[in-house]
Amino acid sequence: MVINLNNFFNSMSENSKMGDFQDLEHIDGLSISTTSANLYSKKRDDLVLFYFRKGANHASVYTQSKLISENIKWNLKISKKKIRALLVNTRNANAFTGKEGFKSLKIIAESLSHELTTKQKNDEENPKKIESSEILFACTGTIGEIFPLNKIKKSIPDLINKIKYTQNKYIWIKAGMGILTTDLKPKLAMEECYIGNKLIKIYGLAKGSGMIFPNMATTLGFIFTDANISSTILKQLLKQNIQKTFNAISCDGDTSTNDMVSIFATGEAKNSDLKSVKDKKLSEFNKSLFNVLLNLAKRVAADGEGASKFITINVKNCKTEEDAKKVCFSIANSPLVKTAFAGEDPNWGRVIMAIGKSNVDLNPNKISIKLGNLIIIENGKLNSSYKEHEAANYMKEEKIDLMVNLNVGKKEFTSYTMDLTKKYIEINSDYRT
Repeated sequence: MVINLNNFFNSMSENSKMGDFQDLEHIDGLSISTTSANLYSKKRDDLVLFYFRKGANHASVYTQSKLISENIKWNLKISKKKIRALLVNTRNANAFTGKEGFKSLKIIAESLSHELTTKQKNDEENPKKIESSEILFACTGTIGEIFPLNKIKKSIPDLINKIKYTQNKYIWIKAGMGILTTDLKPKLAMEECYIGNKLIKIYGLAKGSGMIFPNMATTLGFIFTDANISSTILKQLLKQNIQKTFNAISCDGDTSTNDMVSIFATGEAKNSDLKSVKDKKLSEFNKSLFNVLLNLAKRVAADGEGASKFITINVKNCKTEEDAKKVCFSIANSPLVKTAFAGEDPNWGRVIMAIGKSNVDLNPNKISIKLGNLIIIENGKLNSSYKEHEAANYMKEEKIDLMVNLNVGKKEFTSYTMDLTKKYIEINSDYRT
């Protein structure tokens, strides 16, 4: 196996170290390939293929933006029970590109299906014809630019040639790096569990750093498992676990045209058939899937554009979970709150402001606020033992916990975000230049 060391060390994730990531290994039924289609001025992997030799059951959740990318339009038309491939490109979102953007995907799908069918004939005992309607796409990058059809199409033979039937940590990191845009680090996570007596692997990777705010799904996230689980059950598991993971993060309050989170199950673990999402044998898998999704979601928030702080906001004892969520994101998306965190200023008045504008039922005399273990507000009043210099010292930490207690009910929600720094402005003002 040849590793492109220049790509590994010179990519946007140059600050990452191999030891920072879990030891993702091999999942039966999945193959991975990465290459450079020269979509950037600086040579790097920008095209990633996930190939399922025997097909994979699948489920996805997508952005609820009224303006969606052409690849999501393509994916929504796919009705096949099994998917054969997922192709991810960076640098270009293929959004607001109209009929030409969609037509480009059709041409690429036809080319890719032809090449993969040839590979099936060369490598498989019982080769199958792979249809273009068995291929999903994920695109990420700049909105409104002409989709680079020719560059991507020319790269497909090289992508097929580089398919690795056996994965290891290096290959997973290369794939994780190949889907990045403004991210600084690849985002990888894994769990192992049992369904009955069968050991199950759940591996995931994600990208996202800006334009992050949940609405069904946020950023790009891909989960792979060797479990034998139907697409129907995968869909139910993904929808219920997305709410407190990828739907609990925000970097800047903006929802992308391209957001998608997908899960693929190869079935190679050959666990017994599962008839319902309520099957008790799924309990451990469900918990592990949640852990992978939450791990990835937190990594996205922590790697937000220009971030110097990773902030956890827990809002508890609300009348409804929806109220708790509103307060969470009112705080998380407030530029005034986020800049106070960036400046390491314990300006709790900005938190009070954000709670008030959330438009939920509350009693000012019952509100309590904690910063880490420091009680700032208790029962609607400044805590008599509060010392601002202690709070200011706590604000110097890289990981900050903020707790808001409304004391009007029993429901809660936790969100994850980052601070708003000068670096965020630099990154986004220079995004295309």
